[in-house]
Amino acid sequence: MPGLRSHNAALVLGLLRDAAGAADSGGISRPELAERTGLTPQAVSKITARLRAEGLVEDAGRLASTGGKPRTELRLAAGARCAVGAHLDGEVLTAVVADLAGRTVAEHAAPLDLALPVREGVAAMVRELRTAVGLAPAPVLGVGVGIRGPLDHRTGTLHEVTGFPHWSGCPLRDELTGALGLPVAVDKNTNAAALSVLAEPHTDRAAGSFGYLHLGTGLGAALVLGGRPHRGGRAGAGEFGHQVVQLDGPRCKCGKRGCLEALCLAAVASGDTAGAARLLGVGAANLVALLDVDRIVLGGRTVLADPRVFLDGVGAALGPVPVGLAAAGAHAVAEGAALLALAPLFARAALG
Repeated sequence: MPGLRSHNAALVLGLLRDAAGAADSGGISRPELAERTGLTPQAVSKITARLRAEGLVEDAGRLASTGGKPRTELRLAAGARCAVGAHLDGEVLTAVVADLAGRTVAEHAAPLDLALPVREGVAAMVRELRTAVGLAPAPVLGVGVGIRGPLDHRTGTLHEVTGFPHWSGCPLRDELTGALGLPVAVDKNTNAAALSVLAEPHTDRAAGSFGYLHLGTGLGAALVLGGRPHRGGRAGAGEFGHQVVQLDGPRCKCGKRGCLEALCLAAVASGDTAGAARLLGVGAANLVALLDVDRIVLGGRTVLADPRVFLDGVGAALGPVPVGLAAAGAHAVAEGAALLALAPLFARAALG
């Protein structure tokens, strides 16, 4: 579909998607689309005609006349296509099906064991993702996958996966693309979750800065600065859990001693959730002092098991800097991964 591959069509679709997510979601007229994209009215008419023919745009009614012909508003046909987002956390595969507006319309969960050899692990992922794809109510555009890093999101190749060395070097994107017959995007679980936070209502996508901290079976972070992700020169930013905070501390799975991740997980394992929250607060305060982000967002299964304790513990360390939870909760990574799969359709690929 050449229209979908054009930058101008993506601009139009992006504006219609933003309108679909607004509280007073209505539509946008062609003259308004022309004004907001900088395109000519003739170009907008041609683009919207193509998008209507492809079933991606539909009429949203007419505006009241101000003396001339009433303007027809257009809106995204959100149910016309969908994407699958998957979160692989080592023990569970959580998958969601999202429509074009990013709204979850179906979900699926199944056991997953990353301790399996790579070939068996990929086979298990494919079986469960096929089940998730089968839940899709419309043609599937692609699959997004969030998995612990570090990894190269540009090639979908895993690097030194903490705790699962046999996955290191696995070209996960290519393997899943071949097995599923669909486009696949792979990113760190934290970056995927940050994408879901960016999509939350009232988030300042253009200028907002925040740190997303994810404590589950490991501890990682995503950094969003000025409304855009900060990946670092080698796409390795966000290895938050492996900052050393105790030189003679316990051995971490990464091989170092005294990593924040090892200390937090040890506290959780001993039943000291409040202690884990205080430790997480120490790391969060370091992050705020270094980067001066506007807020901290928490997620991950360990946080969600006792959210009040973590909000209080981290909040006490941050002082006036706000701390909150990812609105998507346990589905933050999967929902963000679905948005990652949808990103090529729209002009704003927040984590590209």
